[in-house]
Amino acid sequence: QVQVVESGGGLVQPGGSLRLSCAASGSMFSIDSMGWYRQAPGNTREFVAQISSGGTTNFADSVKGRFTISRDNAKNTLYLQMNSLQPEDTAVYYCYIRVLRSRFSRFELYWGQGTQVTVSS
Repeated sequence: QVQVVESGGGLVQPGGSLRLSCAASGSMFSIDSMGWYRQAPGNTREFVAQISSGGTTNFADSVKGRFTISRDNAKNTLYLQMNSLQPEDTAVYYCYIRVLRSRFSRFELYWGQGTQVTVSS
């Protein structure tokens, strides 16, 4: 079994910063890509950022220049540094990981339970 747990959400004022973490644990042979999606009330889940196993990053246009994504492979942990936060960034943020459970298995996708980020004065 693979577990994915996000942390670091909370309430922040506009212009502030937050750092989200996502820790993966369990039986894994390797982790491929990792990333973040978010879902605001009444909206569909949308892509935020992704990082490949080699460190290549990709961001949604709405967060480029404000968010950075990084990973610590030794700790199986993903991070999302969010700066210059705005009210429209308010959402539940979900982490995902794409893993191989064994050398001979197919890639599987696992999601965390989400962490709330609220940007408000």
